[in-house]
Amino acid sequence: MKQILLVCSAGMSTSLLVTKMEAAAKEDGYDCKIFALPFSDAPRVLEDVDVILLGPQVRFQKSAIEKLAAGRKKGPIPVDVIDMRDYGTMNGKAVFALAKKMIEG
Repeated sequence: MKQILLVCSAGMSTSLLVTKMEAAAKEDGYDCKIFALPFSDAPRVLEDVDVILLGPQVRFQKSAIEKLAAGRKKGPIPVDVIDMRDYGTMNGKAVFALAKKMIEG
């Protein structure tokens, strides 16, 4: 099972996006776990996740997350920032598609 981590600041709006992404994954028949954590908690799950997506409000943390993701024992984790429009409209389908594409290469 693939794991998709969304990094956010507080998690309120991101939890709604997680729900919409889970619906898109279910519709696609894709077996994955999608969850959100604040930036400060992200390092403790790095060994378990397959992709990291940052909310636009924490895009300034991208280089710090990339540095952490590059040092993972299992190998680097792909990291990207969620498109501001997709985040603002809670387009779970588009954000899930981005995550899936990043995982599958």
